[in-house]
Amino acid sequence: MKTNRRTILASLGAAATGIAATIPAARADAAAEGQRLTVSSPDGRITLELLVPTSRGEHPRWAARHGNAVILEPSRLALVLGDGKRLGPDAKFLASEITTIDGTWQPPYGISARYDGKANQLEARFEDRRTRIRFAIRLLAHDDGIACRFVLISAPTKSITLGGEQIEFRMPIGTRVWTSRDEGEYAVSSPGRIAPVPHPELTASTDKGALADTPVLAQTPAGLAMLLCESDRLHYPRMMFAPGEDEQTMVSRLMHFPGRATGYSGPGDTHAAPVFAIEAPFATPWRVIMVGERPAALIDKAGLVPTLATPDRLDSDDWIRPGRAFRIRKPYSNAGAMEGIAFARERKLDYIEFDAHWYGDGTDPSDATRPIDGFDIEGIVAAARENGIGTIVYVDRMPAMRQLDAIVATYRKWGIAGIKFGFIWEGRQEDVDWIYNLVKTCGDNYLLVNLHDNLRPAGLERTLPNYVALEGVRGNEQFPTARHNVTLPFTRALSGPIDYTICYDHYMNKTTNAHQLAMAAVYYNPLTFLYWYDAPAKYRAGNWPALHWFDECPTTWDETHAIGGDPGEYVAVARRSGERWFLGAMTNEEARTIKVPLAFLGEGKWRATFFADGVQQSQAYLTEVVVSHREVDGAATITVAMRPSGGQAILFERLA
Repeated sequence: MKTNRRTILASLGAAATGIAATIPAARADAAAEGQRLTVSSPDGRITLELLVPTSRGEHPRWAARHGNAVILEPSRLALVLGDGKRLGPDAKFLASEITTIDGTWQPPYGISARYDGKANQLEARFEDRRTRIRFAIRLLAHDDGIACRFVLISAPTKSITLGGEQIEFRMPIGTRVWTSRDEGEYAVSSPGRIAPVPHPELTASTDKGALADTPVLAQTPAGLAMLLCESDRLHYPRMMFAPGEDEQTMVSRLMHFPGRATGYSGPGDTHAAPVFAIEAPFATPWRVIMVGERPAALIDKAGLVPTLATPDRLDSDDWIRPGRAFRIRKPYSNAGAMEGIAFARERKLDYIEFDAHWYGDGTDPSDATRPIDGFDIEGIVAAARENGIGTIVYVDRMPAMRQLDAIVATYRKWGIAGIKFGFIWEGRQEDVDWIYNLVKTCGDNYLLVNLHDNLRPAGLERTLPNYVALEGVRGNEQFPTARHNVTLPFTRALSGPIDYTICYDHYMNKTTNAHQLAMAAVYYNPLTFLYWYDAPAKYRAGNWPALHWFDECPTTWDETHAIGGDPGEYVAVARRSGERWFLGAMTNEEARTIKVPLAFLGEGKWRATFFADGVQQSQAYLTEVVVSHREVDGAATITVAMRPSGGQAILFERLA
């Protein structure tokens, strides 16, 4: 028997947990034709299908289209139980329902002031004939993409042991995908031939094989761009992608080991966890495909990942303050700290951060509640606060495991604003649970969190909004190429905050200084670290007019508008904060000139300040920034010229 019930859910987070508020609903664009169930996005452009098995042994399959263009060809859906059997084939179809969701919400920080949460959801319920487990498959159609998850409803025994999942992504013939793992370089291939280059050290302890981290960018022969990622990963292992059975297909694969767990972060239990337990009712994470008509269109849609996550679980979030940060490194001294505070005040920075070895005996495993001898952390924190500057401190994973309660109590007493935790393991269910507890404990004690090392976002910044930043990127600790930098805006940067650690005028940069300036607008990170390898003394001498851009560029936004770009080629993004717009443009190793219509400015006159590449030098980092001004309006089209490995940043301020 099949039924259709139409409801409106209070939010997408409510959809995640299955909690609904039933009120009269507008008709959703969905229908059931035989064993083919369909649901469409609110604007009608995306159609998502669930193909219900008609005979024993068949898998449920999902398929999707964007207009006349194929997103997914029919792709099998299954969970793997602990005994290796699959949940999906041999299941008896029970019923289906359509829900209309209006989960539009206002984040405490983000890429826009308001996130679109309107979507239509199809839920089909089944019973596995062998185990008597009742489960549902949820397919969600949003204007910005699609998502799929399993919901385990009930079982003869409440605890269910899982051994993974087999969710296929079968894309049109000729589709190309951009894949990477462990902060490595991106490789381009067909979906079924992914082979990201493993880092010889970073992958030593983690899952082996041709596996890719989330997110993955895909582009079909028709030009359709898709970002494959996950959202709402709670009490569940992190997802990777593996090659499927043919050249068109990738399949989800859950991690058995923690990422980057040896060689960097000291001793610990790195055992494999190929099976794990959950208790019904339970919803698996969303498998998400962001969809755009071109790669740059995905940049405007990056709010989909947090929108699909469980809503805020903190008692309050009005104390959370994103901003710009400056790192102070050893040797630590009270005088050096005061110099850092003065620099932060001069450069309008919001935070100073004391990095590794400021505590205990100066080693990572030591007591993180006791500063090194002679370092007056309480006095420094108080002095910074008097200047309107918060203090963040680094803590290694090992003391965080041993003494978390003492750390948060001590830091709250000192007035610390946040913690940057280093060498964090993520992968297995137990790792995900430990991270959740870490961030939640800090949030309950009014501490911001920035996590470093091999992590991938999945919307936890909505559930616990004190989780303001994470690494999981080949950033300026490795000084990547310009081509890599202009691949990131279409890949890793779309799934969540990206702590790239921006540098300026550094001899190891492979890019121009204007390229580095533009990152502050192109990459979204609520806690943006600037001047990563610098000391205040560097800027005491000489004239640094280009730093005005860093002084003014915010870290969160009221509006985002993608101008254009292609992965590995170039990118241009404009973002608005209040009455000002900030535009960043970056190119690869080729010089490039692009035209930028200024219609996004709207009405009125604007003063544009350009931070552009100057005369090309023998090495990109030697290319100076030329600052100029011009009056413009929304009817104008400007020319943005970039040197090889270059860029340009433009600040627009309203005149009338």
